[in-house]
Amino acid sequence: MRGGVPLTIHWAVRRRHFTREFKQQAVRQVLVAGRSAANVARELGIRADQVRRWKRLIGAAAVRSVRREELRRVRREIAQLRAELAILERAAAVLAGTA
Repeated sequence: MRGGVPLTIHWAVRRRHFTREFKQQAVRQVLVAGRSAANVARELGIRADQVRRWKRLIGAAAVRSVRREELRRVRREIAQLRAELAILERAAAVLAGTA
């Protein structure tokens, strides 16, 4: 005890828990809308370092997900173009044989 005040203080504050969707929406506002983490945090009533941490954790996964989807799309497009090329090559061969 120091000056009549106990040295240990027990906080009655409970930790707030946020859903994954809430975190993703906050990160999306930073990444997609281009808003600052501080601005988003202020609007949501949370600390800016929380938004930055979520961005670091969720943002990396989101970027990987976007890249993965882009890779799938490009591979589908390549397959489609190869199929079209094969058709054009067969048509050219047929036309060259009859010309």
